[in-house]
Amino acid sequence: MTAAASEPGEVTAVDINADAGESFGVWRMGSDEALFPHLTSVNLAAGFHAGDPRQMRAAVALAKQHGVAVGAHPGFPDLVGFGRRDIEATPDQVYADVLYQIGALSAFLRAQDMTLHHVKPHGALYNRSTRNADTARAIAEAVRDYDRDLPLVVLAGSMSEDVGRDVGTRVVREAFPDRAYLADGRLAPRSMEGALVRDAGKAAERAVAMLLEGRVVAHDGQEVPVQAETLCIHGDNAEATDIARAIGDALTAAGVRVAAY
Repeated sequence: MTAAASEPGEVTAVDINADAGESFGVWRMGSDEALFPHLTSVNLAAGFHAGDPRQMRAAVALAKQHGVAVGAHPGFPDLVGFGRRDIEATPDQVYADVLYQIGALSAFLRAQDMTLHHVKPHGALYNRSTRNADTARAIAEAVRDYDRDLPLVVLAGSMSEDVGRDVGTRVVREAFPDRAYLADGRLAPRSMEGALVRDAGKAAERAVAMLLEGRVVAHDGQEVPVQAETLCIHGDNAEATDIARAIGDALTAAGVRVAAY
């Protein structure tokens, strides 16, 4: 039984994912080689917010080496801003950009005899989909039209989850042990003090509480309900590898199996 079919306290398995493959040219971001052994799935940049063809090829090969499932990580066309700037885009533009990026990564997977495991939007595109129904629908429709059975990773309890289900896309609910939450269940802006959880032990405690207690303590001290099937580690955090290792160890000790959904 996975978290998808479980209530808090009954979870027996969960996926640990990370945003990765985000280097570009000579510019380096993250440490994929150190991080991948502690993950069960990765979300690989597809050239719009980060990544390039050679990086995509290398990241896919590294994932295959470690037996890690690979998902596409489409973002706004914003290399300068690392995809974290909210860009005005019509639903048609969002649909086309997401579909384009899925296709680009899929080519590299096919060359390695691998299949696409999921899609997860990046940064500002992900955040906009939690508050803008048109954006959420455009993303979900692009995923559905590529492959109706392909999972779309969404923020648990958000608008993007509701819209994805309405469109007919398979949604997988995600939570963030290394990010602060607002009382309404959205992620705290990175500009807010304490938005990033850098202590590996604290992140591990939050991961266990999310899965076994179905809750997370928000930035203002309120408790927010969470039901998640996958936990995200931000690969661009310097502490990402330590956090991923600590979360995996804590979940295993709590009797939760770490495996791709």
